[in-house]
Amino acid sequence: MMEQLILGIISRHVEDKKVIRSSQLVFTKGKSCLTNLINFYEYVTGLVDDRRAVDVVYLDLSKTFYTVSHKMLLDKLLMCGLEKRTVR
Repeated sequence: MMEQLILGIISRHVEDKKVIRSSQLVFTKGKSCLTNLINFYEYVTGLVDDRRAVDVVYLDLSKTFYTVSHKMLLDKLLMCGLEKRTVR
């Protein structure tokens, strides 16, 4: 229940402040990793068709939040404009 409340507050903030670009499909309601993969595939194949060089780097960020300093994360949320009460 509390998680849903926090999610709602953060989601509204992100939408209102336009924190996430439209190209960040994974974090956009109604879009998914598959949508992102299809867009990426079309972009890269277009570059290859145009005989342009393409480099791709894959990163596994699945454990990112296990190593992120929670204090640093909270400070960044405050810098993004979230209210201190919400972050707390």
